[in-house]
Amino acid sequence: MDIKNEDLLKSAGICGLYCESCTCYIGTKEDNKRLEILSQRSGRSVEDFICDGCRTERASYYCRDCYMKNCSKQKSISFCFECSEYPCGHIKEFKEQMPHRIELFDSLQYLKENGLEEWENKMLRDYTCPDCGVTNSAYDIKCRKCGAYPGSEYVKKHGEEIINRLKK
Repeated sequence: MDIKNEDLLKSAGICGLYCESCTCYIGTKEDNKRLEILSQRSGRSVEDFICDGCRTERASYYCRDCYMKNCSKQKSISFCFECSEYPCGHIKEFKEQMPHRIELFDSLQYLKENGLEEWENKMLRDYTCPDCGVTNSAYDIKCRKCGAYPGSEYVKKHGEEIINRLKK
């Protein structure tokens, strides 16, 4: 299994999240309006949300000081599943905080068993609109490009939970 492919690693969070399905990443690469909305909602600057992926120099403020990111550097590992303490309390708590993290442990297990390339293929299947092929975030209930519902396989599986969480 090749988990060291540098190009693919840019899309793979240490925690198992798929960076290309993140609203900040999508906003940085394709839809700057998203960054403006995040800025208005949070009171933070647009620059705080600019992100090329959590392993890059330009990571959003969410990922800049991520515990898992810092921990993996200290332990010289690429993913949380490589740690002898996995799953630690930090990643368990992180998983429970937001609906886009529901499948976090499943994602890491798939990566461990199938390698980075197959994991990325699965992430594309999970987050790509079945109608037009655009990658959506977990919060794009409808496809951000063509309006198809659901916007992705992930939303098909977890849409109700996402919507309920967003109402809070």
